[in-house]
Amino acid sequence: MNVIRNISAFGRAIVVASLCLALASGYAGAQNAAKTGPPASGSKVMGELKFDGATKTEKEAGVWVDGNYVGYMKELKGDKKVLLLPGEHAVAVRQSGYDDFEQKIVVEPGQVHTIPVRLHLAPHATTPDITSMLKLYIEPGRAAVFLDGKFVGHASEFGGAVHAMLIAPGKHRIKVELPGYQTFETEVNLLANQKSEVKTELVKGSIVQAGPEIKQPQ
Repeated sequence: MNVIRNISAFGRAIVVASLCLALASGYAGAQNAAKTGPPASGSKVMGELKFDGATKTEKEAGVWVDGNYVGYMKELKGDKKVLLLPGEHAVAVRQSGYDDFEQKIVVEPGQVHTIPVRLHLAPHATTPDITSMLKLYIEPGRAAVFLDGKFVGHASEFGGAVHAMLIAPGKHRIKVELPGYQTFETEVNLLANQKSEVKTELVKGSIVQAGPEIKQPQ
C-alpha cells in the first residue's frame, strides 16, 4: 500500500508540474502576442513600402512614388527597399500594354505597408502586324525605357539572347532614364523585319537632371 501511495503522490507531482509549465508557456505567449504589432521598417522615423505582385507582368512593372520612378517591382527590397516619410503618398505601377495601377497610401513611421498589385490589360492595346526587333544593352539594367514618350519597361527586359522589343517599322525615339544618371536619348529608323540594337552605359549625374518622365516637377 505504501508503494501505491508513493506512486500516486509521484503522479500528482508530475501533473502539477505539467500544469505549471503550461500556464507559464501560455503567459509567455500572451506577452509575446501583446508585443507583436505591424511589421517594423527598421527605422523609427521612416515607413517602408512593399509590393506584392502575382505574376511576372506585375513583378517586372515600373514603380513611381509621388511621381518619381524608383525601379521595377521585384527589385525593391534590401538595399533598394522603398523608405518614405510618414504621410500620404501616391503610388503608380506601370507596364506596357496594361492600365496603370494607382493607389494612395498613408505611411506610418516605423511600419511596413504592403500593397497588392494586380494589372489589367489595356482594352485598346494592340500589336503591329509587321514588326522590327530592337535589342537594348544598357547599364544599369534597372533604368526606365521610354519609346516615343511612353514607358515600355526597364532596360534589362530588352537585352540578352531571348529578350527584345518588337515595334512597328519607321522612326522611333528612345529615351532611357534613371535617377542619379544623365538621360540617354537616341533615334532609330527601322525597316520591316529589321533587327537592330542600342548599346550604352548611362553616365552618372544628379537627380536634378532627371526628366519629367521619372521625376515630379517641383
